[in-house]
Amino acid sequence: MVARIELGQGTGPLKGVKVVEIAGIGPGPHACTILADLGADVIRIERPGGGGLGGGAHDLTNRGRPSVALDLKNPDAIETVLALVEQADILIEGNRPGVTERLGIGPDDCWARNPRLVYGRMTGWGQDGPLAQAAGHDVTYIATAGALFGLGQDPARPHFPTNLLGDYGGGSTYLVIGVLAALFEARISGQGQVVDAAIVDGTAHLQTMTYTLKAMGGLDPDHRATGMLNGGIPFYDLYETADGRHMAVGALEGKFFAELSAILRKEGIELPEQYEMERYDEMRSALTDGFRTKTMAEWASLFEGTDACVAPVVTAIEAADHPHMAARGTYVDVDGVLQPAPAPRFSRTVPTLTLPPAAQPGAHTREALAAWGVSNAEDLIASGAAVATGE
Repeated sequence: MVARIELGQGTGPLKGVKVVEIAGIGPGPHACTILADLGADVIRIERPGGGGLGGGAHDLTNRGRPSVALDLKNPDAIETVLALVEQADILIEGNRPGVTERLGIGPDDCWARNPRLVYGRMTGWGQDGPLAQAAGHDVTYIATAGALFGLGQDPARPHFPTNLLGDYGGGSTYLVIGVLAALFEARISGQGQVVDAAIVDGTAHLQTMTYTLKAMGGLDPDHRATGMLNGGIPFYDLYETADGRHMAVGALEGKFFAELSAILRKEGIELPEQYEMERYDEMRSALTDGFRTKTMAEWASLFEGTDACVAPVVTAIEAADHPHMAARGTYVDVDGVLQPAPAPRFSRTVPTLTLPPAAQPGAHTREALAAWGVSNAEDLIASGAAVATGE
């Protein structure tokens, strides 16, 4: 059964904002998920047959918006995109520089129809620079931005945090910040603009604290596990438990370290004073040996609700059942699929989830185009400019 597509179904603070998404992979779709979660009406334009790493009905980065399949090599399909742009506030695309211009849906093409449009561009390297036309992925972007070198507590080699830091931290998050800031300005000036969201730029900006610590002398940027936040001190690190799991210790401030010490002392584990730096090897050994005396669950029970800043390292699935996360509804089960709830939270315009991810590209072609006021969907389908798979 085809889902009923109507505009204005979102309940979040972006209700009424209209977004055209030229489908890509990774951070672009995630940015549009954020916008849709927060109430925007997003229409996702995909190539017939799909492409990239899309997971169909299980691809949660495509939730909250209908899928329309258009052949962007067809002039009628391009005209349809421009008709959508006429009524949109934002367009998001994640192609290499110059691709949408060649298709006929670049910024100037769109502004000719809608001068207030915010044109969001999501790439790894940005719209200019020596690498602008080169391929890349999260790991290469964060490597070039200087973030990867210092990651992990292994002095011999860096470790990367899947694709969270580049694609989603430096990428989609900054794209959303950018397009919303530009939208605010466009509603004052009446003029749109391009938002050049490059993963390398956003990842660099995320390192503001890194450069602060370097300037203060609290970080050696040429070595791992030497600073306050990268495993260089024993009271901000991970420790293995008796059952092979881990506890995260983050007792930086004096009062938090004092509580950590007090709790461990009751368990027969004595720590040196917090800033006896000459005894840090001794402190690390005490923490390493101490945490191995109990299971993760036992330690979690001892530290739960205290100010010692110690927490169990749980899996993504276990996180949904953690008492705090469960009480807040941070993860939700929708039609048997566990997924993160919309974030952040709002006291009045509370976001809600709407459409599940489309099972295949073009699942909502007729209904979504009609909802956006495009009346010739049947002609587009008959000519091959559009494909409908939702029957």
